[in-house]
Amino acid sequence: MAKMDVVIPCYNYGRFLEQCVDSVLHHTACDIRILIIDDASSDNSALVARELAAKYRAVEARIHSTNAGHIKTYNEGIDWAESDYFLLLSADDILVAEALDRAVAVMDDNPDVVLSFGECIPWHDTDPLPDLAPVQQYTWERCELLRKMCETASNFVPTPTAVVRTSVQKAIGGYRASLPHAGDMEMWLRFAANGSVARIDTIQAIYRKHGSAMSNAYFADMLSDYRQRQQAFDSFFNEYAKRLEDVARLQLTARQALAQIVFDGGIGLLRRGRLYEGIRHMRESMDLDHRLRYRPPLWRLMRLPGTEGRERAQRIIKEAAERVSNRAGQLGRT
Repeated sequence: MAKMDVVIPCYNYGRFLEQCVDSVLHHTACDIRILIIDDASSDNSALVARELAAKYRAVEARIHSTNAGHIKTYNEGIDWAESDYFLLLSADDILVAEALDRAVAVMDDNPDVVLSFGECIPWHDTDPLPDLAPVQQYTWERCELLRKMCETASNFVPTPTAVVRTSVQKAIGGYRASLPHAGDMEMWLRFAANGSVARIDTIQAIYRKHGSAMSNAYFADMLSDYRQRQQAFDSFFNEYAKRLEDVARLQLTARQALAQIVFDGGIGLLRRGRLYEGIRHMRESMDLDHRLRYRPPLWRLMRLPGTEGRERAQRIIKEAAERVSNRAGQLGRT
């Protein structure tokens, strides 16, 4: 029987912790160890972690006396892992039935697969928990993850579903302190450069959405997210450039894809009348891909549906011109 190590970092998620651990322990096709790492929470997380460790032989608990931050906590978990397979699971997320069993079955039968992932559905915890029927049959396929991530400039590997080979995880190293919000994306790129990736075509985990989620404040500023994505690509290519074929094309593809995402985001902000944010996005996109400087952007505003959309676009442009004119007048008087 394959062995699986699951690390559950926890910071002020004590109210979710037992449900998360239960979702892991219900798997039977692999020998599971669980390490809960409480990062000096101010709620009852440490108490819950200790109680779970006392209740279940498979569960261990480590309690930090001072907050180390999520990157150091993740890497502590990687250092602890020693089984065949490894999963990093946030304390507020939930595995679905037999998710780990499916991942292990695919990876046991295919030694070249170093990372497997599946679908993850969002769940607002004010709603009833999704009632998922047991999966009788499922399919999987090898995924050209590196190429697809460059073409989309996005991370489509849900972390709660990402089961990896521990030996490969040890070889490629831990999370980068310089990438606090795009570390997962850069990690999956590293795995994709070191073996095959399997996409399991079924729901493997549930991503809990709640008011205190750690990512909420960060993603309020999407430009920061875009910049972190570019830093993730830069970090990966700096390390792996000599090992990859056609690396220049991959780098260019990723940069142009990200630039287009930022550009389209800027157009969307302009459509909604958020002039300053829209211009910031468009300037950022042009820094990533200079070709966008020669693309007339304002015509896209006119693609809003109906007369009301066209009138709104014209009003945005008129207001922008008036602001520029007023600002120029103020500068002329100083």
